[in-house]
Amino acid sequence: MVEPRQVVVYSRKGCHLCEIIKETLSKLQRRGGFIWREVDVDGDDDLRHRFTDEVPVVFIDGHKAFKYRMDEQEFLRKLVS
Repeated sequence: MVEPRQVVVYSRKGCHLCEIIKETLSKLQRRGGFIWREVDVDGDDDLRHRFTDEVPVVFIDGHKAFKYRMDEQEFLRKLVS
């Protein structure tokens, strides 16, 4: 059995682009192959300093994959690579 890829979205409340990415990931997750979770950068001083206003940021298995916007097809390509 293949382990699902791990996707993390660094975001913050009130971020319109964050909401779009989270909706997209929820939709794409139905296809399987990955699980995702959200991390609010404002809940941690180090993360707030690290990402400042550069959210959303999407990591796949610990590697930065997207910042600000995410193309669905590109996400799926990165997911299988």
